Amino acid sequence: MKLLDLLNPLREVTIASIFFRFLLATICGAVIGYERGKKRHAAGLRTHIVVCIGASSVMLLSQYLAIFSSGNSDPARLGAQVISGIGFLGAGTIVITGHQRGQYVKGLTTAAGLWASACMGLAAGSGYYEAAVIMCVFLFSVIVILNRLDEKYLKDSTVMRFYIEYASKTPFSTILAEVRKNKWHMAHLEFVGGNNDSINSAIIDVQRTGLDSDRNALLCALRSTEGILFVEDA
Repeated sequence: MKLLDLLNPLREVTIASIFFRFLLATICGAVIGYERGKKRHAAGLRTHIVVCIGASSVMLLSQYLAIFSSGNSDPARLGAQVISGIGFLGAGTIVITGHQRGQYVKGLTTAAGLWASACMGLAAGSGYYEAAVIMCVFLFSVIVILNRLDEKYLKDSTVMRFYIEYASKTPFSTILAEVRKNKWHMAHLEFVGGNNDSINSAIIDVQRTGLDSDRNALLCALRSTEGILFVEDA
């Protein structure tokens, strides 16, 4: 008997299979949600688990209606509504930061992870356990491993962009001096208008001047400089 044949009894709609499907959905959602929650994202462990279990229950309901309903029932219809309806949760995790021309978007990976968690739940709820497990492995690998590659790319990048808010009484030469002190060169400067006369905003592109130019050291130096109120990667 093949190993996958052992799962065949769990593909039927029984109490044991329902429990197993919800358990698998919980585990798959927890794997992805833990990584997001560890980084303090809006949608973390519990949110991903709830989404995955909810999607699994919808697929179970679709199967139940298809088996026991006297009329014609389309098992894919409810699942399709989950895929389209998960968008409202994803939208809640996407944040636009910055001001005016300095706006940029965060949270797209978390929103995509929620959508993918719903798909995992649909696979688990339909009894397609192999797809749910393999998808969980691939998703976790993409989110964790590729995130490390992104961080390495940022660390090795020769050009960095920062969004800075500083007190209007603070001369910009103070920021420029701090950039040069940490062995970076100001490549581009853009002042961003605002409604607050006491706070100035700017977007700066800085470029390495040597191999020992450290991105994190520059970021910490700018944040600790007197008169600078806020600094963030842009």
